[in-house]
Amino acid sequence: MEWQPDEQGLQQVLQLLKDSQSPDTATQRAVQEKLEQLNQFPDFNNYLIFVLTSLKSEDEPTRSLSGLILKNNVKAHYQNFPPNVADFIKRECLNNIGDPSPLIRATIGILITTIASKGELQTWPELLPQLCNLLNSDDYNTCEGSFGALQKICEDSSELLDSDALNRPLNIMIPKFLQFFKHCSPKIRSHAIACVNQFIIGRAQALMDNIDTFIESLFALAGDEDSEVRKNVCRALVMLLEVRIDRLIPHMHSIIQYMLQRTQDPDENVALEACEFWLTLAEQPICKEALSGHLVQLIPILVNGMKYSEIDIILLKGDVEEDEAVPDSEQDIKPRFHKSRTVTLQHEGGEGEEGEDIDEDEDDDDDTLSDWNLRKCSAAALDVLANVFREELLPHLLPLLKGLLFHPDWVIKESGILCLCDKKALVRSIACWTLSRYAHWVVSQPPDAHLKPLMTELLKRILDGNKRVQEAACSAFATLEEEACTELVPYLSFILDTLVFAFGKYQHKNLLILYDAIGTLADSVGHHLNQPEYIEKLMPPLIAKWNELKDEDKDLFPLLECLSSVATALQSGFLPYCEPVYQRCVTLVQKTLAQAMMYSQQPDQYEAPDKDFMIVALDLLSGLAEGLGGHVDTLVARSNIMTLLFQCMQDTMPEVRQSSFALLGDLTKACFPHVKPCIAEFMPILGTNLNPEFISVCNNATWAIGEICMQMGVEMQPYISMVLNQLVEIINRPNTPKTLLENTAITIGRLGYVCPQEVAPMLPQFIRPWCTSLRNIRDNEEKDSAFRGICMMIGVNPGGVVQDFIFFCDAVASWVNPKDDLRDMFYKILHGFKEQVGEENWQQFSEQFPPLLKERLAACYGVSQQEEGEWETHPSVYCTALIWGEGEGRYWPLPLKDGPHALCVCP
Repeated sequence: MEWQPDEQGLQQVLQLLKDSQSPDTATQRAVQEKLEQLNQFPDFNNYLIFVLTSLKSEDEPTRSLSGLILKNNVKAHYQNFPPNVADFIKRECLNNIGDPSPLIRATIGILITTIASKGELQTWPELLPQLCNLLNSDDYNTCEGSFGALQKICEDSSELLDSDALNRPLNIMIPKFLQFFKHCSPKIRSHAIACVNQFIIGRAQALMDNIDTFIESLFALAGDEDSEVRKNVCRALVMLLEVRIDRLIPHMHSIIQYMLQRTQDPDENVALEACEFWLTLAEQPICKEALSGHLVQLIPILVNGMKYSEIDIILLKGDVEEDEAVPDSEQDIKPRFHKSRTVTLQHEGGEGEEGEDIDEDEDDDDDTLSDWNLRKCSAAALDVLANVFREELLPHLLPLLKGLLFHPDWVIKESGILCLCDKKALVRSIACWTLSRYAHWVVSQPPDAHLKPLMTELLKRILDGNKRVQEAACSAFATLEEEACTELVPYLSFILDTLVFAFGKYQHKNLLILYDAIGTLADSVGHHLNQPEYIEKLMPPLIAKWNELKDEDKDLFPLLECLSSVATALQSGFLPYCEPVYQRCVTLVQKTLAQAMMYSQQPDQYEAPDKDFMIVALDLLSGLAEGLGGHVDTLVARSNIMTLLFQCMQDTMPEVRQSSFALLGDLTKACFPHVKPCIAEFMPILGTNLNPEFISVCNNATWAIGEICMQMGVEMQPYISMVLNQLVEIINRPNTPKTLLENTAITIGRLGYVCPQEVAPMLPQFIRPWCTSLRNIRDNEEKDSAFRGICMMIGVNPGGVVQDFIFFCDAVASWVNPKDDLRDMFYKILHGFKEQVGEENWQQFSEQFPPLLKERLAACYGVSQQEEGEWETHPSVYCTALIWGEGEGRYWPLPLKDGPHALCVCP
């Protein structure tokens, strides 16, 4: 017999639903408690489905709310529902999917999908067939409700629907959906396209079998009067461009014409969907050929799409010009996350690792708007098309920009970009942002041509009366600082005057960006900042802020980061300020560790600490150690930092360990007598952190080991076995990031320098990747010590380098100016090998050298001379790991005087 509600119970549930709509928090809390009690009774869920589907006398919001509470119960407790309750709910859903109310239909659809997502698609075999049958109903509500539920199921379970687990229901569903593309109701047409669209990217076989019918049906809907239908048609074509471009190519001219119209659609959602088409097309090889004839139409449409809409201007408060005195709303300030210190080496030209340190959250001119809109999509499309067409785009673009930049309407002028002194704040801010994109080019020109005027204008805008302009100018100036580096030294006084004046002018949000601009300036000009006049300007406002902030204030993060850069740059100039800064950092570490300990012991009584405070403090201590060098000795002596460091190095959070190892390396360089007593405890921890799963932790641990090694000398011998095998494994791993490879090579070289007997036997296992890792870094102390180590190991085990000797030759040739005694070591090894194999064999071997390598070795070390003209008969192959991997070359055995070894010869 069908379940029926008890009248008293029903009234109780209805009262609960009414109460849950109350804004009063006490009432809400009481409702939550009551819900938890009622959830103990299995048939409570029967009451909820009854109110949703059968109690037509109740108002729609109450019925819908009943369904949403039931949906949450299904999510949390469905596995505990008795079978008769689950069956009753399923039955009621399917019987009422055609409720006259759109709100109730949608709620039932959500409930069906939630049950299906709990693994019920397999155990509710009648669901899909019944929903598909209901599509044929003459009753519009039933058809629409069923389609709504099917669309949600297709969104949530697209992979499962295309699997053998359900006997591939898509084989029936896709042809069924395609029939409804011609339905008289726009809502039904829209549902049908949206359902099929879920299976495009996954290339569902059932869709691929019907692909031509699908595309024809889409074309038939191109002129549909309903905006939701047009949006779904555009979305389908964009995805088809990615997965079945072969089927679109014959129709590409018509599709492009259609998308040109839709990118100007009066409905912005349709226009945005269509605009995605140009982004996707730009990634396809046919882009240039397909679009060449359409640029004259497309470019004006994209430029026009870059205007702020009226709603954008309201959201941006674009008409508020002078707002610098208005305090910031705290919710407008994004949370900041500290990026832990990673130790890297300098490369030729000084560039960072490719793809490294790119700020994922780049400052955008309209970051207060929704994440993605027509304005941003139009700009991105223009950007990618500029990469495809390059100078061919300019004839179409320049006349437009000229018209825009001098347009009387500021909204149109802003979309064309540029104008630092415009009376409209949004124009000034976008000008700052745009000019920052040209910083690299500006710095490559003579300084008086562009750098000086740009810097002067940006500094004026840093003191703008509008907060948005201040923010854009500060960010743009930080970008310029990174590019210009020491080019800024002549203007330091002027720059500091401006930045310090901004301290008294800025509200909370921009103050955080100002710290970043000052820190970046310190990083860029380095020790040039260490002048009494500069220190007197810069330090008082920074220390005033430092004293203002409490230990629990997250504004400490950007200030500590800034001070870390300043301390490193000022070196001994930071001495008058170092003691309170040092002590506070130690206190922050100690407090955080204590709080973590209390939380781990009594998590119900104590909150987990924010470990970012400790990470930033460790990084500032690193900056102090690096900047002050030996002067940090007395501070370390009077503190318990080594004990704290021992704890931090074992923290569960990788970022804490990462910063700990950076500090350990810096303290090792600055004041090793304080580190040495702890080495026996520290080394096993360093060894266990040589795990490339945590790249940055592993990188910093590796670097710290290398620094300790240089201080310990032969006393490092007991610890070699704790680290050497892991380091050799890392240097041989495929796809190891460049920074980690280089630090690993340096540390292996340094271990060999202090303990050659222990490391040299492993030479054959690492010499090739070792040489290829270090050939690109600049001459410096780290490279020097590593190469001395390799030379000493070759002295102990010359046979270990024979197979890969050409890589060693290449690495030696990468030195621009080695110290005299290191040059002598290279000379002896090269000539020693030449003598070992004899003149004739050496000539045959050195024929494999490319001309550049041959010339360098001849000029610097007097080896590898050839008779003129021999290169014509012996084509050169530049043998590096990039083009000559394991198994691709052949080995040519050569008798060495002290035993049978082999030299490497390229094919």
